[in-house]
Amino acid sequence: MEDRLFFRQLLAGVDFAGTDAIASQMVNFCYLIGDRETGEALVVDPAYDVGGIVGILDMEGMQLTGALATHYHADHVGGEIMGYRIEGITALLESHQVPVHVQTAEAPWITRSTGISTDDLVFHASGDVVMVGQIGVELIHTPGHTPGSQCFLVEGKLIAGDTLFLNGCGRTDLPGGDPEELYRSLHQRLARVPDDAVLYPGHLYSVEPSQPLGAVRSGNYVFRLSTPEQWMAMFGS
Repeated sequence: MEDRLFFRQLLAGVDFAGTDAIASQMVNFCYLIGDRETGEALVVDPAYDVGGIVGILDMEGMQLTGALATHYHADHVGGEIMGYRIEGITALLESHQVPVHVQTAEAPWITRSTGISTDDLVFHASGDVVMVGQIGVELIHTPGHTPGSQCFLVEGKLIAGDTLFLNGCGRTDLPGGDPEELYRSLHQRLARVPDDAVLYPGHLYSVEPSQPLGAVRSGNYVFRLSTPEQWMAMFGS
């Protein structure tokens, strides 16, 4: 299926939202996943410039059929941050009535932060697969950064949102954060994802925009905290 996989990693402030100072500062990634043969595509974490993101799909000849949300934070799905209103899935739904796929635990957080209805959401459990054309995207529940954070595994590519970066991991001191759950997510729930899968994070917090997961596991300090006690000594306070 690799030949028919359509995949784009888009950097906020560069590939879209080029005049948005907040987008340039936050360096979020948005992702497009699709099936070249059917022309169907999903968008992951549409924020800042929905029209610009959808416009990239249009230029590629792809049709938006759904959205995936890694977690509820405004820089990923829209809402208010630091007194600044960020465009997101609310604007997306105004122009494209597509399903928004979330982990069930994240649903109340997303509705509160964006104002959309639960009727606009499709609730999932870990291990569910969302199809885009004939390509399956596995949803992996990775709580810790937020209660319903999720990663997406498709054709050897792991889109991790703010669960895991090339260097470091997501914060656990924001509403809904849980350091013990994040430890389990990184060391247990994602353990079955092979080293040769490529990690695609939610922000450009490193020189490279992606890296094989094996290299992340060997170089990222969060994997050197191998016991719950070591982890909580750093993240539990």
